[in-house]
Amino acid sequence: MKNRLFFIFLLIYHFGYAQQNIDREFRGVWVATVENIDWPSSKNLTTEQQKKELIKLLDLFKNLNFNAVIFQIRPAADAFYNSKFEPWSSYLTGTNDKAPFPYYDPLAFAITETHKRGMEFHAWLNPYRAMVNYKEFQSNPFPLTYEKSEWFVNYGKNKYFNPGIPEVRKYTNKVVADIVQNYNVDAIHFDDYFYPYKIEKEKFPDKDAFKKFGGDYYPNQIDNWRRNNVNVIIEELYTTIKTIKPWVQFGISPFGIWRNKSDDSNGSDTKAGQTNYDDLYADILLWLKNGWLDYVLPQDYWHIGFKKADYKKVANWWAQNNHQTNLYIGQAMYRQASAKSKAWKKKNKTEIEKQLDYNKTIPNINGTVYFSAKSFYKNPFGINDILKNKYYTNPILPPSVNHNKKFIPEPVFNAKIKKIKNKKYQLSWESIPENKEKEAVKFIVYQLGKNENINKSSNIKAITGNKFIDLNKKEYKKAHIFIIQAVSRNNNVSNPVRILK
Repeated sequence: MKNRLFFIFLLIYHFGYAQQNIDREFRGVWVATVENIDWPSSKNLTTEQQKKELIKLLDLFKNLNFNAVIFQIRPAADAFYNSKFEPWSSYLTGTNDKAPFPYYDPLAFAITETHKRGMEFHAWLNPYRAMVNYKEFQSNPFPLTYEKSEWFVNYGKNKYFNPGIPEVRKYTNKVVADIVQNYNVDAIHFDDYFYPYKIEKEKFPDKDAFKKFGGDYYPNQIDNWRRNNVNVIIEELYTTIKTIKPWVQFGISPFGIWRNKSDDSNGSDTKAGQTNYDDLYADILLWLKNGWLDYVLPQDYWHIGFKKADYKKVANWWAQNNHQTNLYIGQAMYRQASAKSKAWKKKNKTEIEKQLDYNKTIPNINGTVYFSAKSFYKNPFGINDILKNKYYTNPILPPSVNHNKKFIPEPVFNAKIKKIKNKKYQLSWESIPENKEKEAVKFIVYQLGKNENINKSSNIKAITGNKFIDLNKKEYKKAHIFIIQAVSRNNNVSNPVRILK
């Protein structure tokens, strides 16, 4: 067996596996670091403890056949990486501006470990929140809030960058550019916090900025001015990201309601107390129409049948208004984990199952992201096994992105199988180093038994960032053909290569 030759040849494209025929689905999870929601579990862990927790978390989601993590690297104006502009986060070390010791860069480590597992890493930032519970930081303030005090406003318990100040937008662009330039992220991701959610009987204190920078909007169109401030930075950020690295995605996870139908005939049949357009000044629909996003991920955190915002009605509205932008749905695993309301308590099916079943009836919905990671440690109603055995039985590639510019990698070469120790075998291959756009960043491996026809995702053996996979003796004997495709940064695939035993 050790000396046996394996025949390797390039598959003709009509083999039935052109890249447009590959099943795809985005399967992601939010990993929240603010207030130590998901990781690290406390502010006082050692470097090794932090690494072990993160590896455990990534292994969990790799085992569940997820293909992306959306990882919060900037909860406010602080950083889980070695930032040129902002201090180390207190959620990481217990004190803001204190680096991990022994030193490591959590962002670089998280990216490397995520990519090893063939998963995407989406860097999640909050664009305008500067300090959470700002009064707690009076003894150890963020220097920027004193150096540029005119940039900031206090609203509720938090301190915010003022979105109406042009210098704030320039600064935010610099922060994002620094990340994209220096880290191998697959995406920049913003959540639903633009202008903050309104607080009853408290006005957002931006009158001075409106007077100074309002232009033609002043003095009677403050709402339109605020919306324009957000529109401008979204377009700028999209341009910034694509200019530096065209393959890096820009995605946003807005609050689930753009506008209520009672306020706009184009809105959803909902009765939300606050909306993106009217309260957060985030005109998501405009961004989608203008092609400023690679994906949109609305937070549809309500149950099916909820009167003010029925899950089905919200999901349908986004599917009808995504303007050919990749659409994923954000789902409330945290509600399933707590199951405080009757709707989320298990009967015949969990609410999450009902929602996933419904999603599959809508062609425009290309995936799901769950909030948040720690909910899976609770494993409510055995949801982990349900997902793995019913919905995510095999690994799968995310949808392709950057549709106007396809990055097609070259096929792998020098593919071979060899016997290694402990009755195991290793399938390995090489890939051609190319420019960053066409570089193979992960690989998809299919396995077919004798006389078995390929059946899309059910034949996927692995998606990996490594250039090998290990097989036990049983897997090796069962296999008749392996098929390998290289995958580029925007999830386009190479021509396939197969290995016939």
